[in-house]
Parts: sequence; C-alpha cells; structure tokens
Amino acid sequence: MSDPHFSPTAPPAALLWLPALGVPARKYERLAAALETRGIACHLHEWRGTGSHPLRAGRGVDWGYRELLEEDIAAALATLRAAHPGRAVLVGGHSIGGQFAVLAAALHGGIDGLVAVGSGVPDWRLFPPPLRWLVGGFGHLLPPLTRLVGHYPGERLRFAGREAGQLMRDWASTVRHGHYDRLRGLPDDLGARLRRVEAPMLGIHFAGDRLVPAAAFDALAAVTATRALRRERLDAGQLGVPADHFTWMRAPQAVADTLARWWAAPCALSP
Repeated sequence: MSDPHFSPTAPPAALLWLPALGVPARKYERLAAALETRGIACHLHEWRGTGSHPLRAGRGVDWGYRELLEEDIAAALATLRAAHPGRAVLVGGHSIGGQFAVLAAALHGGIDGLVAVGSGVPDWRLFPPPLRWLVGGFGHLLPPLTRLVGHYPGERLRFAGREAGQLMRDWASTVRHGHYDRLRGLPDDLGARLRRVEAPMLGIHFAGDRLVPAAAFDALAAVTATRALRRERLDAGQLGVPADHFTWMRAPQAVADTLARWWAAPCALSP
C-alpha cells in the first residue's frame, strides 16, 4: 500500500518512503510536500497494522520482515515505477524504514538511491551504557512476550504501536545479533545480496537522537557495497526544532533540503 502520494510535474526522481515503526504514513505528509517543491515525487508507504491499513496484528494475524519486504514493499515499488516510468527510483525511510530500504534494495534490485534518516542497525552493542543494557534486554524479552500475548503491545509499553509478533521477533534478532542473516523466510544468501548493493546512499543523523546512535548508521551502510556514501548530521539550529528521533517530522524542510541537494549530484558523492 503506497498512499497518499505527492507528485510534482516531471520529477527527476521518485521516492518510496518507509515510515518508522508504528508511525502512520500521514505523519510524513509535510516531508512529502517539501520534497515535491524540490522536484522529488514521494509515495508514502503505510505499514501493515498501522494508520489507514485495514489489518491489525493479533493472535492468528501475524507477519514479519518477509511479508513486508517480499509482498508489500515489492507491490509499492511496482506502483511507484508504473506511476513514474523512466524516472530514477529512490527508496528511503525513517528509523526501521531506513533498514527496510536497504533490505529492499538487496532483495528487489533496480534501486538508484537509498536514504536512511535516523536509521541504523539496532545492534545493542552500538548503544552507550546504560541504554545498551536496556536495548539488549529488550531484544531478549520480545520473543517470549510476543508469543505469550499474541502480538506486541507497543501502546502499553510506549514503544511503537500494536505490532505483529513475528515483526518484533525479527527486529529483536537484529538487536541481539547485529545482522540480517537469521530472518524467518528470507533468502539464506541475504547477507551476500546486501554486499552487492551499490546504490548511492544518504544517511541523516540527528544530533540529539538517543534511539539511533551514529554508529548504527555506519553499521547499516557497512553491510552494503555502496559506491557513494554521504553522511549528514543535523542539529536543532538547522532543523528549527529539537534534533531528536521524532520532532524533526514537524519541520522537515532541512531534511528535504539535504535529500534534494544530495540527489542533485549523486555522482559527486564521496565517502
């Protein structure tokens, strides 16, 4: 599902935007509109179980990374390409969305550029203490919790929303192991496919983001063979709002500017 979308006339590129965990697509409408004025069409993807999507996670209604990547994102990419034939295809996202953008490039190919905003591998070892121990413990707690409850009760735990149990078990696997090689139902050679991803990549880190340390983005970029990597750090002065994991969404102009400048000269990117 890729809805709603904002499309300028003859955009130089079309971006499939993947939200953070539990965040409805409508929360990124300001970003999509800002990108439109900068010449980049933006389709906002709605995760299963979130916002306007009709499914809701529960016992007997479950999904994980495989379903999101091989079914939902594959369909969204087909829709994007049909709507913008001949245009460069970008895939990007916020938080877990940035991880899925990279995974989608490995599984589906044909991606011309990747964008990861406040995103990275959630390896517990990359967080500073004491958050390191909290994240690591959470990664071990999620499998038994989601099997007991039948889903992930994020609205009660104040982290994400009501999410599918398998989705959170897959996420917890990356927390514990720091890689994507043990994800249910995905190809055994996913790691090798990731190492063949060469699309230019932009990573935006927020100065006050405690949920995603800068090292986490470096780890995400490192699983690829991207031929051109750009890292940008935005602070409160540049954003006009606190530079944390979520507040930038209220004033996304600096993010849109950074993305548009990056794409304007992808061949000039340097590590």
